[in-house]
Amino acid sequence: DGGTVRLTSRNGKDLTAGYPELRELGTVVSATTAAVDGEIVALDSHGRPDFGLLQTRMNLTKASDVKRSARSAPVHFMAFDLLAVDGDSLLKVPYDERRARLESALKPGTSSSIQVPPSLDRSVEAAIAVSRELGMEGIVAKRRSGTYQPGARSRSWIKIKHHRMQEVVIGGWRPGNGRRASSIGSLLVGVPDGSGLRYVGRVGTGFTDRQLDDIMRTLGPLARDSPPLDGVPGADGADARWVEPALVGEVEFAEWTSGGRLRQASWRGWRPDKSPTEVRIE
Repeated sequence: DGGTVRLTSRNGKDLTAGYPELRELGTVVSATTAAVDGEIVALDSHGRPDFGLLQTRMNLTKASDVKRSARSAPVHFMAFDLLAVDGDSLLKVPYDERRARLESALKPGTSSSIQVPPSLDRSVEAAIAVSRELGMEGIVAKRRSGTYQPGARSRSWIKIKHHRMQEVVIGGWRPGNGRRASSIGSLLVGVPDGSGLRYVGRVGTGFTDRQLDDIMRTLGPLARDSPPLDGVPGADGADARWVEPALVGEVEFAEWTSGGRLRQASWRGWRPDKSPTEVRIE
């Protein structure tokens, strides 16, 4: 808006202060006002998005922490779609036209922290093969005639991932053993099911020591006496510390068991852009 940038997550959280380098977006948009849909990413040494590295930029509130983290883990904004420009809504406009308007409205340089990733107009199979070869997580396939449906899942816009991932609601944790005796051994997680949260298993791997410390600090104020998850086996809940089911994380896993549990689940990180009510079985 006239060079002023506001970054908002999908659940309405203002992220602007946490990513000062992305104020550059206001200088590369050739319009008075624009609403751009995209993703904030941190890139590894090979130029690939690194979700773990991005986690180090999340939930920072002190200006000094943001400044220090911006130096060690700079982020980029990948612009995927254009929702409105100069007061005109593009939500009902087909994707091909929105894409053309996006490329016309955003003209970043090659070294800019703002990028419009090239679209890949090929078969799904070919796109998946290219994604796998580049070491990416997967692809997003969009119907070229599809409109933009904010906040809704649609067959016109599909994520296809190489590995199985699932968003989960954190309902509690169990103390660790050995080196992790004074910390978290595993998280107890669930997914919405009807009017409650169905227990889907424990997550005990994938954490760094720093992440474990952060999770302990984050979950501490949310402590409660009773389990917020339905169907927790006695063995899993015997020494559990329960928390209010207010936070969402993402895990990678091998498969769903016949009993509806996550097998070999590994922590990927927080999803502050999601609320518990938005979590669905992937």
